Amino acid sequence: MTAETPIDTVGVIGAGSAGQAFARVAQRASRKVVIANSHGPQSLAAVVDDLGAGVSAGTVGEAAASAMVVIAVPWASVPEAVASGAWDGKIVVDQTNPYLLPEMKLADLGGRSSSEIVAELVEGARVVKAANTLFAGLLGSDPQEAGGRRVLFLSGDDGAAKAAVADLFEGAGFFPIDLGELGTGGRMQQAGGPLAGVNLLRLP
Repeated sequence: MTAETPIDTVGVIGAGSAGQAFARVAQRASRKVVIANSHGPQSLAAVVDDLGAGVSAGTVGEAAASAMVVIAVPWASVPEAVASGAWDGKIVVDQTNPYLLPEMKLADLGGRSSSEIVAELVEGARVVKAANTLFAGLLGSDPQEAGGRRVLFLSGDDGAAKAAVADLFEGAGFFPIDLGELGTGGRMQQAGGPLAGVNLLRLP
């Protein structure tokens, strides 16, 4: 994989535990973050204060204007969250898992992977599945442990987009592993797949 020009700002749509964890990953990789939710920037003052330097609150549109945009909202909220974005050519990181809340039941995807459905919703984007297999507390914590680096799985159909996402995670201290194309890799990563919740360290 060949990385593109390094991306200096990451937009995060979703300011819950998953979105905040990804913001901390981006901070570790020395990237700026624009984080957004459906309630508007004014509702995120405490979140931005807690996350600290390099993180600002924005509208969903402002977050979606970044070259790399992370979707970190509950599954049922994905269509609304991405409805107003102009996605052509952007890297979209799908951090979602197809759980229906509050019952925490897996959605019926009709045999498709959740990321294939996300890719249809953000037509023209280069979708990379990543950062959904680890619990938020673990994702947002220091990935360097016991002399090793925490493994982070990713998959997608665009090699340059995957390289850009891998570069971010490497900069944050993770050891990214490419699982291949979005359909196959996404099924392995999504909730209910064999890699969901797996926490591995790459030791020296």
